[in-house]
Parts: sequence; structure tokens; C-alpha cells
Amino acid sequence: MLRSVAAVVLDGAAPFELGVLCEVFGLDRTADGVPPIEFRVCGQRPGEPLSTSVGMNIVPGHGLEGLDGADVVAVPAGRIRDVYPAEVLAGLRDAAGRGATVLSVCSGAFMLGAAGLLDDRPCTTHWYYAAEFRRRFPTARLDPDVLYVDDGNVVTSAGTAAGIDACLHLVRRELGSAAAMKIARRMVVPPQRDGGQRQFIDLPVPECSGDSLQPLLNWLQESLDDEHTIASLAGRAQMSQRTFARRFVAETGTTPNQWLATQRVLHARRLLEDTELGIDQIARECGFSTAALLRHHFRRIVGVTPRDYRRTFSRPAEVG
Repeated sequence: MLRSVAAVVLDGAAPFELGVLCEVFGLDRTADGVPPIEFRVCGQRPGEPLSTSVGMNIVPGHGLEGLDGADVVAVPAGRIRDVYPAEVLAGLRDAAGRGATVLSVCSGAFMLGAAGLLDDRPCTTHWYYAAEFRRRFPTARLDPDVLYVDDGNVVTSAGTAAGIDACLHLVRRELGSAAAMKIARRMVVPPQRDGGQRQFIDLPVPECSGDSLQPLLNWLQESLDDEHTIASLAGRAQMSQRTFARRFVAETGTTPNQWLATQRVLHARRLLEDTELGIDQIARECGFSTAALLRHHFRRIVGVTPRDYRRTFSRPAEVG
């Protein structure tokens, strides 16, 4: 049951992510039929102002004793530290040990990782921090493509708005769909989103580590709408197909077909954002023979359909 939530804040806390916790769990929505939730903001020293990432201060009303008895202990995003306070980490471990659900928003997962709560467990964090997270916590089973991960008594979420998704999911899990729907409606957000954070990741253009194929790659990026085969590309590079395929992987880190698919999807993303072209025409512009093929590769690489991506990221036409 979800009756009380304690949020743990340190210096360098991110106000928006803390605000997400306050908005979902801290506001009295009993008039809308949502059961009451006791909400506490906890710090190492109650009443002592804590700095944030944007220059404002947060004053926790409770010390770490406020974690005692809380059904959910939540960690918002904040400055990623080399070392976290031992007493805070101990408080998180104690909460998890007595059966509380521990929730992190965005980079808050680093504090859970430092407490040892993510060892050999599925989890997520903001895609931007994925490489650093893996370096610090190699046994955690990080999935940087999803919005949140529910692993029973540990729930982790991706960047910023994904914290809303995780919090509403927790409300839905503990209090039912009606309560989650009412909170979401008051927040004017969808009660449940499809897709993952892959759609928000900047896909890197695979770099060529050698000089021999760079002219070919430059030409390919200008002719994505043409049909290309291994044989035709090898001929243009004046190599045998076997030598070409081996050198392509050695210099780009991927296969010719995968490289082409990624570049075509990158181009499709730009067209979906910046133009009003139909999906069929975008497929042709990008070198996919059919809209179905575009949808297949787009969903595989980005994580959502082209139509859903456009709905989220298309830029409104300028007026006048």
C-alpha cells in the first residue's frame, strides 16, 4: 500500500525531478478521490538549506529519520558524486531491507547504485549517463532504452519526464488505475506513455577510423535514396566483396547494411521533424523501398514508429 513517501535530497539536487515527486505524491488530491499520501522531504540535517543545480535552495523538513516507516523512499536526480554520504546510503539500504520500495529519478540511480541496491538487478537511468553508470556499476543490468524499470521493491526511471511515468506507474501499481488517471489528468500528462528513451537519443554518425573508405562514406550519405549492394559498393571501392566487408567493419565498427540502415533512419528522423512529407515519400527519400520497411528499421533503431516520432518531435510550420 502507498501511504507515505520520503524523498532524499542532497546538495546539488535537481529541482524539476524533486518537483515531480512533490507533484505526484506531495499534493493533497483526496478531493479527487485519491487516497492521502504523507510526503516528507528528508536531508542529512533538517532545516539546513541545500543548494540546487539552478541556484535556488531547498530546505528539507525532516532528517534521515524521516525515511523510517515510509512505504516509498525516492531519490530525485542530482549532482553525480564520487562519494555519497555513508549515512544516506545506509538509510537507503535499511529502507529496502525492511521492504520499502526504493524509487530513483534520472541520475538518482547513481545513489542507488552506490548503496549496492542495483547489483545484478535490471535498472535504467538517463541515456546520457549510461556509459558512466556502466563503468561505476558493472554488475547492474542497465537498460538505457526504456522509460523506467519496475523490479519489485526497486523502481528506476530515465531522464526527467520519465520520472513522471515511473511515479504514475507506482501509483497505478499500489493504488490502482483510477488514482493514477486522476493524478495524470490534473498534471495534464498521459497516464501511460508508449515507447522508450531510444527516441530521444542522438544517434551518432558512425565514424571511419581509417582513410580508405571515407570518400565512399561521404558519397553514400549523399545518395541514400539509391539502391546499394555489397557488390556495387565493393566495386566502387575497387575491392573484392570479402575485403570490402572486412575493411568496412574494421573502419566503421559495423556492417555496410547496418551502417546504411542507421544513416537512412537518421535522415528519416530529420524529414519527420522538419517536413510534412508523407511516410511513403520519406521512405523513398531515405532509400527504403516501402513504408513498411521504413517502419521496421525505424522502430528497431529508434524504438517508436515514424508516426509517433513525428507526433512528438515535428516542428510547427512558421507563420508569415
